[in-house]
Amino acid sequence: MTRSLGRTCKALLHESFSIYLTLLKILIPTLIIVKVLETLGATALLASLLGPVMALIGLPESAGLVWATTLLTNIYTGMVVFLSLAEQQSLTVAQVSVLGTLMLIAHGLPFEGAVAKKAGVPWWFTLLLRIGGALLLGGAVHLCYHYFELLQQPSQLLWQAPERDGSVSQWLVDQCLTIAAIFFIILTLVSLLKLLRKLGIERLLHFALSPLLRLLGIGRDAANITIIGMTMGLSFGAGILLNEVGRGKLSRRDVLLTVSFLGLCHSLIEDTLLVMLLGAHLSAILWARLLFSVVLIAMIARLLPQATINHKG
Repeated sequence: MTRSLGRTCKALLHESFSIYLTLLKILIPTLIIVKVLETLGATALLASLLGPVMALIGLPESAGLVWATTLLTNIYTGMVVFLSLAEQQSLTVAQVSVLGTLMLIAHGLPFEGAVAKKAGVPWWFTLLLRIGGALLLGGAVHLCYHYFELLQQPSQLLWQAPERDGSVSQWLVDQCLTIAAIFFIILTLVSLLKLLRKLGIERLLHFALSPLLRLLGIGRDAANITIIGMTMGLSFGAGILLNEVGRGKLSRRDVLLTVSFLGLCHSLIEDTLLVMLLGAHLSAILWARLLFSVVLIAMIARLLPQATINHKG
């Protein structure tokens, strides 16, 4: 009994560490490159390009800086920049909901795009899907709110950013803590998947998700990854996805559709709650995002050549 438990724990640690190393090979270089780009003013340049686009979807041009920061880093950093925008001018709930939609669909692209590329999804497709999808849904939400005069009251900010000195040393500490935490999250996820499989719950989850997966054109082999990505986030779901791709268990079609769906609709709990703290409304950041993601990926699935269904790679 003790020997069997020891072998199980050793196998879990080995698999988790293998997934962790795969992510680190992408994460660490990406963090360094993004930090260098920020220092060189890439965020400000991107913000100036996005400013006129923001005006087209009912947002102040200054919102371009919030989204530019989110695109290059993550939602947390974008939230900090949002605070300065909220202090300078009052935004309606509708405006915050539109901006929150942009942030949720397209953020952390240097890292998440690199993970998608490692899985076999090209950069151009990731950028087109995430940025184009964000603008398309953001514009649709804006038109809906504007036409029906919904959520035009001032938004209420429910979050304050923790104090940070902005130094390189503080940045290094934050990144090291994040990198360390990732291993324990992956270990927990791998252990949970093994437990669900052992208890037979995995099959129940597959059965419950089967209508959605069929609609999206995603095979059963990608069901676990879809569940993890939707609840925990693309980074952790993609880590396990890369592991499955390396073993040759997923077709190229499943990889493309799964990564695409999770790119648009991941971390439905944590990220949605974060953006709600900024004053956004669930109608846009959850329900519209979920519906948009399902419809768009279902359309893409039907446009993909059927020859890719059984091709492994």
